[in-house]
Amino acid sequence: MSELTLLLIRIAFLALLWLFVIAAVGVIRTDLFGPRTAPAPGRSPARQGMALPKLKPKRGQPRQLVVTAGPLQGTVIDLTDSPITIGRASDATLVLNDDYASSRHARLFPQDGQWIVEDLGSTNGTYLERSKVTRPTPVPVGVPIRIGKTVLELRK
Repeated sequence: MSELTLLLIRIAFLALLWLFVIAAVGVIRTDLFGPRTAPAPGRSPARQGMALPKLKPKRGQPRQLVVTAGPLQGTVIDLTDSPITIGRASDATLVLNDDYASSRHARLFPQDGQWIVEDLGSTNGTYLERSKVTRPTPVPVGVPIRIGKTVLELRK
């Protein structure tokens, strides 16, 4: 093999190595800080952290998020008009001490009179009943949401 060929192979290998390192850093950043998301339409970033008023749920709407299995079994969160974040991060609404949960694993939010579950790019996935959540999905009352060893349900 000529020296030019060896030099080109070395440069290509070095470029691939750097691409791998950059991808690994991106995955770690996402796990630590969550995915980059744009602010919700009509809301400025300064207003997103403000507490939303507690609204009375309509008849037939879920009122609570209940942990039915896992280390936090029995934990109840009253549903308001604000989203619920779930994960290992200390600023999450429901903090999971679970090796299978990401820092910012999933979120539940109200939209058009129903609750939606969204996976936030977690490593091990979020499951609604037995289906993996790949896009924001409506959550019926009583259907289990599984994140690692923790199982959650919306209840009336």
